[in-house]
Parts: sequence; structure tokens; C-alpha cells
Amino acid sequence: MFSKNKFFMLVLALMLSAVLAACGTQDDANPAETGDADVEATAGGDLIIAVPSDAVSLDPHGSNDVPSSNVSTNIYDSLLYQDADGELHAALATEWELVEDTVWEFQLRDGVTFHDGSAFNAEVVKANFDRVLDPDVASPRSFLFDMITEVTVVDEFTVQFTTEFPFAPLPSHLAHTGGGIISLDSIEADYAAMADGKDPGSVINESPVGTGPFVFDDWVPGQYVKLAKNDNYWGEPAKVDTVTFNVVPEDLTRVAELETGNAHIIEQVRSTDVSRIDANADSFVELTDSLSLAYIGFNLDKEPFNDVRVRQAISMAIDKDMIINGLLDGYGTPAVGPLAPNVFGFNENVSPIEYNIEKAKELLADAGYEDGFETTIWTNDNPARMDTAEFVQDQLKDIGIDVSIEVIEWGTYLASTANGEHDMFILGWVTVTADADYGMYALFHSNNQGEAGNRTFLANNELDELLDAARQEGDPDVRFDLYTQAQEILVEEAPMLYTHHQQYIVGVSNDIQGFWQHPNGLFQLQNVTLK
Repeated sequence: MFSKNKFFMLVLALMLSAVLAACGTQDDANPAETGDADVEATAGGDLIIAVPSDAVSLDPHGSNDVPSSNVSTNIYDSLLYQDADGELHAALATEWELVEDTVWEFQLRDGVTFHDGSAFNAEVVKANFDRVLDPDVASPRSFLFDMITEVTVVDEFTVQFTTEFPFAPLPSHLAHTGGGIISLDSIEADYAAMADGKDPGSVINESPVGTGPFVFDDWVPGQYVKLAKNDNYWGEPAKVDTVTFNVVPEDLTRVAELETGNAHIIEQVRSTDVSRIDANADSFVELTDSLSLAYIGFNLDKEPFNDVRVRQAISMAIDKDMIINGLLDGYGTPAVGPLAPNVFGFNENVSPIEYNIEKAKELLADAGYEDGFETTIWTNDNPARMDTAEFVQDQLKDIGIDVSIEVIEWGTYLASTANGEHDMFILGWVTVTADADYGMYALFHSNNQGEAGNRTFLANNELDELLDAARQEGDPDVRFDLYTQAQEILVEEAPMLYTHHQQYIVGVSNDIQGFWQHPNGLFQLQNVTLK
């Protein structure tokens, strides 16, 4: 239950939010950014990262969650790389151009070898994208590339992608971790295992082979994933010898691991622990504005959430400012719709559903639920989401809705929400490409119901048409207008309550130099050194 003490502290936080906003959470500079003379960074050592959730899959085509991507992005390279400002850079591809309206051509990097010693070339690229689009593989990341109709090997180091329609964001999609390139030997071995009745990805998941700066070493599910430096990396080699992702679900335990030196980086720091980490002479807090959306989703295939009035009523009954200023201590911005302000397509003039308890009661009564109803809200064991679940439970009492909270293990949570077994659920989405197509097409197009991203099971023909038109339009001004119309529909349809766009809060040891977090949430580890 949402305790009286917790509610009092939340209200107190709201009263003091203006003061808190004026207080700094860390010094303007830290050793990781300035190269402090007192800190001597050297190559080598084991970089230890404490994370709350284990990877689901180490097959880059096999899962679409951040914990998996944070590991796999170090094992696999994509054709392109997107920097913190959304600019594209060469990776496994050195040049790219649109040679026809629907044909992109990529020149590939020569001399690259996979961790298993096999060669990287155009044939391997074709095999990867044929695989991610193979219905038998059923990749949850196929939506990223489903506009591709053909991958053509021009010569050993030239490949062409033909799309069903002109698709301007394709290079950004190819920079996604879902475009991580797997060795051809691994792909062929995985298909052989499928022929013997095993699941897609069974071979790749157990022994992932890419071209990235780190090589897979070991994975004990639920405990840790360990990577080792790739001494034969085609680019600038990593500085540390190994990286260990330790699974530490308990928030305070991760903080203690940082304080004792048993972890160098800890993920998903709670706002209430920021001052504790900054007060420690051996650590600091790294803040990053994200491309993410935190949301409370409804299952539109279940009553009463198939009624838009119920969804709007719940959206009106939840005070998002209290979530941000109370539960998150101000580390976030209210969301109007699904797109963060740093995503192409975001329009600040779209009007949100405003907090209004009386109007919410009226809508429920109009929908036939004057006395409310009973329902459940799902969350995984993420502390911030659990706090949000308790807050929602408490606030919905005011309009007569009795909410039970169910906390579910991460892997099961993803599978069960993809199967539509939930009523309400709490989740997030990172618009990795910084383009509205990724932030809206996967989450809301009716073609992507389930594992691909549309876990609310929204099906709106007008919205589908807008999203289809926008991804086929080459003129950015026209695309922007189409996405504005789509956002207005999504506010009205309210398939989810768009709560906030978070700031990533990461605890970092002063022993670390060269670390930063991408706005897409992924840790950048290649240039990290240890004291």
C-alpha cells in the first residue's frame, strides 16, 4: 500500500521542489570528465558494473530490452554509429548514400574479423538482415527493418538495401543495436540447431560472436555476464581487460557496492540516493537527459480498458507532477505524448490530458463505472516502477478504482505483456534512433501488437495511415506535420498514460575515467580506464 508516511514525504517534496531544483547534485566537474591530476588512469583491470536486471538475450536480434542491449552493444558492431547528438558516423560501413529513391548503398570496412576469426563482408551483412527478417526466427526487432525488401551483395565490400518505399530514417535504424552483425558461422550453426528443433537464437545466445571491442567470456544467468577485451579489434581497442555486469536487484545493495569499491558503475540510482553518492568522496552521480518515455499502459483488448472514457479517466486521475517531483525528486519532465523533446517529431504545441479528478469521475460514470471497478497493475522489481505502482494504486482510489499490484520477474514480465495477459502495466520505451518513427511505429501501429512493442494492443486505422505515410515521406516538414497529427490522436485515444521522460541517474566511482552514457541509455565503455 502507499503508506501515509510515504505520501507525507511526497507532498513535502512537492512543497520543496523549487528549492531542490536550485540545489546542485554534483560538482560542475568530476575526475572522469576533467582528467584530475590526482587520478592516474591506466589500461587494464576488471570494470565492474552493478545492474538491477539480467540480460534476456545476447542475440542482438533476439530481444528488444535495454539490459540485453547494454551487453550486446559491446560484443557486436552495427553498420553505423549514432553519437549523443544523433549524428551518424561510420562503423562497419565507411560510406553510405541513397542511390535511388528506394535503394541505399553501403561501402563496408575491409580487414575486419569476427571474434571467431571469420571475415566480415557483404555476404555476412546480407545473412544478418535476411535472418532478422525471417518469419521463422520471429525477431522482436524485425519492425526496425521490415521496410527492407531485398539485401543485395554488389561486391565483397558493397551492399545495397532496397526498401518497399522511400524510407529516410533507414541509416538511423541500421545504427540500432538490433542491427548488430553476427558472424556467418554463428548464423549457420543457429539455423542448423533450429532444424533440430531448438529455438531461434539458441546457439548465438550461448556463444555470441560479433566484431565488437569486447569478446564474450561467460554468462551465469541471474548472476553476471563477463566480457573480455578484443585484442584484434578493428578500431581503437578497449582500455580495460574485462567488463563484468553483476546482477544486483536491490537498489541499496548497488549503492553499497559502489561505496565499498566492489562496483565502479551502478545503474538506475534512485533519486533519494543521489545525495548519498555525491557525499561519498569516492563517487559521483552522472546525469543524462534521455530519449526515453516512462508510461502506464492499458490492455485495450480487455474490459474496461477497451472504453476510451475509462482510459482518459485514469489519465486524468494521476498527477504526473507528483510522480516527478515527489517520487523522482524532479529528475524528469512531464510527458505530453510518447516523444521526448530531443526526438525529431516532438511538437510542444500538442495539448496533454490534464489532471482533473472531477472530470475523471464524470467519464467513469458515463462509461458505466460510477462505482469504479477492480483491476491489477503489473510491474517488474524496478524500485521506481514499484513506487509508481503504489502511487497509482493510492490515487485511483479517489475515483473508486481498486488496484492490486503484481510484481513479476523481468523475463516473464516481457513475455506476459507481449501475450496480452495484463490489465495495466508499467514500462518504458527508448526512442533509440531519436526519430519519431521508432518512438511511435513500434509502440502503436497495429502491425506491431505484442512483442514488437505494441503491448497496449491499440488498433486505430487513422493512426496506422499517418504512421505509414510519415515513414514513407522524404520531406522532413511534411513528416513533422504527420507526426503532430499522430500525437494528437494518441493523446485522445490514451492507450497509455505518458508519465515522464526521465533523466538517467548513474553512480560512478572516482576511479573511472572516459565513461559516458548515451541518451539511448547504453553505457559507452570502450574508452573507460581505471585508476
